[in-house]
Amino acid sequence: MRRALFPFLTAAPTVGGQAVIEGVMMRAKNRLAIAVRKPDGEILVELRPWFSLTDAAILRKPFLRGFPVLLETLVNGIKALNFSAMQSGEGEDGESELSPWHLVVTMVVALGVALGLFVVLPHFLSALMQWFGLSGDVESLSFNAWDGMYKMVVFVGYIGIISLVPDIRRVFQYHGAEHKVIWSFENGDELTIANARAMSRLHPRCGTSFLLFVLAVSILLHTALVPLLLKFYKPDVAIFKHLYIVGAKLLFMVPVSCLAYEIIRFAGKFNSNVLCRMLCWPGLVLQMLTTKEPDDSQIEVAMAALKCAVNEEGCS
Repeated sequence: MRRALFPFLTAAPTVGGQAVIEGVMMRAKNRLAIAVRKPDGEILVELRPWFSLTDAAILRKPFLRGFPVLLETLVNGIKALNFSAMQSGEGEDGESELSPWHLVVTMVVALGVALGLFVVLPHFLSALMQWFGLSGDVESLSFNAWDGMYKMVVFVGYIGIISLVPDIRRVFQYHGAEHKVIWSFENGDELTIANARAMSRLHPRCGTSFLLFVLAVSILLHTALVPLLLKFYKPDVAIFKHLYIVGAKLLFMVPVSCLAYEIIRFAGKFNSNVLCRMLCWPGLVLQMLTTKEPDDSQIEVAMAALKCAVNEEGCS
């Protein structure tokens, strides 16, 4: 039976993953395992319960589950990154696990930066095009075309720039190791470095693809919903109109993420279908930036995380 790559892409039982600092986090069912290569070369593996926001049945319903699952994935991912930073020697001396308050602040900052870069900035760059006379008003097709183009340019440019940072490149290598090991697991192969090495570092259900779907869906929904929204209320002052639309776009991210979640679930489930392959193709291309070929030691870390998550083998 085929298993999902990322915990937020299919229903349980699943095996999913995330690259962290000098390591990999893997999730299976209601638990996760974090494997980190310590400075002395030892692989530390820790098993933890998966923090969930979707225990209520209604939050697991199609077209409702996407946003809460995205939030819970972010919570678990930040905690795993914090743990890996401490264990790999990247953290400050005496640093401890994030408290609930620090976790909330970190999440708010992370979401704020992401929304600022990929929602607010593209909108006001498009408003600049309107000021230059190269675009229509905020509800026009030309404005939304500029907005969509800037979203993609900022997203791809951001990934391209951070991929030049040596420490990020190592995280991207662990991202590649995660994909290779999960491909091997999904194929039913014995979990060996040689078998994982032969696998692709690209995967159709990668979180990179999910983010790309979020951007694509937001472009389409904003094009359709912004004109409708302005029919109900349209501020007379231009700056207030732009702030009103930006606020609406931020709120739209909830249904956007829910819809994108369902699309990528469908594309991942039927990835042999021609249409689904076409849907997955842009995400696979983008993964050429977000994954790098890992070395054997990095594959070994990813295997340790997967074995612990699935069988509790080698867990500390």
